[in-house]
Amino acid sequence: MALAEQALARSLARGDVEAEGWARLTLGHYRLRYASPAEAMVELETAQRCFASSGDRRGEIMAQVGQARCHWRQGQVLMPLSRVMAVRDEGMQVLNSEERSMMLNVIAGCHSSRGDSPEAFAYLYQALRESSAARGHGFDVVLLCNLAHELLQLGDYYQALKYIDEGIERCRRMSNKHLHGVLLLNRVLCLTDLDRPGEAMEEVARLSELLGETARADSVETCAVMALAALRAGRVDDAAELCRMAEDAVTEETLAEEALALIIAHAELLRARGHLEQAIAVLDDAEPLPAEALTLRARCLFFHTRAAALEECGDAERALADLRRWQSLHQDRALMASKGRYQAASLQTELLRLQKQRDESEARRRASERAKAELEAINGKLSQKVREVESLQAALQYQAVRDFLTGLYNRRYLNDVLPPMLALAQRHDEPLALAVIDLDHFKEVNDAYGHAAGDRVLASFGKLLRARMRRSDIACRYGGEEFCVLMPRTTADAAQAKLEQVLRAWRAMRFDLGGKVLTGYSFSVGIAESTTTPGNAETLLNAADDCVLLAKRKGRGRVLVRVPPRPLAEPELTQ
Repeated sequence: MALAEQALARSLARGDVEAEGWARLTLGHYRLRYASPAEAMVELETAQRCFASSGDRRGEIMAQVGQARCHWRQGQVLMPLSRVMAVRDEGMQVLNSEERSMMLNVIAGCHSSRGDSPEAFAYLYQALRESSAARGHGFDVVLLCNLAHELLQLGDYYQALKYIDEGIERCRRMSNKHLHGVLLLNRVLCLTDLDRPGEAMEEVARLSELLGETARADSVETCAVMALAALRAGRVDDAAELCRMAEDAVTEETLAEEALALIIAHAELLRARGHLEQAIAVLDDAEPLPAEALTLRARCLFFHTRAAALEECGDAERALADLRRWQSLHQDRALMASKGRYQAASLQTELLRLQKQRDESEARRRASERAKAELEAINGKLSQKVREVESLQAALQYQAVRDFLTGLYNRRYLNDVLPPMLALAQRHDEPLALAVIDLDHFKEVNDAYGHAAGDRVLASFGKLLRARMRRSDIACRYGGEEFCVLMPRTTADAAQAKLEQVLRAWRAMRFDLGGKVLTGYSFSVGIAESTTTPGNAETLLNAADDCVLLAKRKGRGRVLVRVPPRPLAEPELTQ
C-alpha cells in the first residue's frame, strides 16, 4: 500500500494517467481486503476511468474484476457474475497468467454464492491451472483455501482438511497473516462439524493470536464460528465473550451468511444456559431465510440447531418438521458434492502436483541429463491431464448458448435453431408458433429500484418460462427485456391460450424490491404462426415483433395473434 501511495503521488505530479490507474488498482485491492468494499469501489472505479482514458484494456478488465469482487463481497451475485462473464474471453487473451487466475477465482466465488458448486469447482480448477506456486506469490494458496471452503460447504470435511493443511504448510513460507487466519477459520469449521471440539479449540487458540493482526480475525463470522466451537467444547463463558465480540462487529455491510452464523451461535449460547424458549425465539425471528446468499451448510446448520432445541423443549412435531427440512438440504449437499467434487477438484490437485514435479524436473535437468527420462514421463502425464482439462473446458463452452441471468437460451441460439425448425415444420406441414414477449415498463423498474432489482425481475421471468413451457418448446432471451418462445406443432390459438396462462401467473407474482412490493406486473405478447405467415425465419420473427408492438400500443398486458390479411383488406389482429 505504501508503494502504491508513492506511485499515485508521482503519477499525479507527472500527469501519467496509466500509472495512476495501476496505483489506484493496487489501493483498491488492498482496501477491499483490509478496509471495506465501499472504500475499495471508489479506487477501482477511478482506476477504470484512468485505464479507459489511456487505452489500457488489460488494466480496465482488472478494474472491472475488482469491482465485481466488491459487489460479491456486498452480497450481490448475478450482476457481478454477468459483468465478469462479459469480459472473460477477452481477459483470457490479454491478461497474464496470475491475472487470469484472479478473474477465474472471482467467477468461481460467484458460482459458489449461487450454490452451484460444480461450476465453482470447474473455474477454481482452471484458475489453479493458470496459477503457479513459483510465480503466483501465494495465490495458489488462496485457491487451495477457496477449494477447501467449497468442499466444507458440501460436507466433505476430510478432503477439505487435506487442502487446508497443505495451504497452512505453504503459508509458513509467506508473511500473509490474513490468509493464514482464513485457513485456520476453515479448519475450526471442519473440526467443529466433525464433532472434534478439543482439536477445534486448539485452532481457536491459534486463531485468537491473530486478533487485531488480520482483517477478518475479529469479524462477525470469525467470532461466531469460534463461539460455536467453544460451546461444543463446553466453554460457555468463552462462547459468550465471542458472541459479544461478533455483535459489536456487525455493520450494514455484514452479509446474510455472517448474520445467520451469529444468530445460530446466540441461540446455542441461550440453549447451553437453559433458556430454550428464548433460543427458539431467536431462531424463529430469523425466518424466512433469504432465498439467496445462504449456503446449503448454513441452512442445514440452522434447521439442525432449531430441531435440537425444539426436541429438548418437548415440541416433537416442530422438531420433526425441521429435521425433515435438514435431511432434504443434507441430501442436496450430498448430490452437489457428487456432481462437483469429482468433476474438477481431484483432477485439479493431481494436475497441480504434476506441474510442480515438472518444474522441479526441469531445474534438475539443467544439472544432470539423468533427469530426462523422469521429465518425459511427467510431461506425458501432464499432457493427459491437460487434455482432460480441455475436455472440461469444452463442456463449459456449452454455456455459450445460454443467457446466464435468466437460464434461457440466448439470441445466438435462437438465430441458429429457428431456420431449421421452421424448415422442418414447413416440410411436414405442421404449425410452428413463434411468440415475442416484452416486459411492460421495464425501464421504469430499473429507474425506480435499480439494475440489481431489474436483474431479479428478469431472472424470475426466466424461471417462470422454464417452469411453464413444454420440454419441446424453446424459450430464449431475445434482448434486454424481450423474450422469444418457439412452440413446435402448436397453432397460434393454442400458443395464445398458453401464454395468457403465463401472463396471469406473472401478474400474480410479488417482488420485494428494497422494501417496496411490486405486484400486478405484466408483459405484452405478439404471436405469429408459420402456416399463416409464409416466408423465411426473419419474416416470421418480424411478424411476431410487429404484433407485440401493436399489443403495447393497445395498452400492454395482452396477448395478440397475427391474422393473415384477407384479399383487398387490411391485416387484422385478434386478442
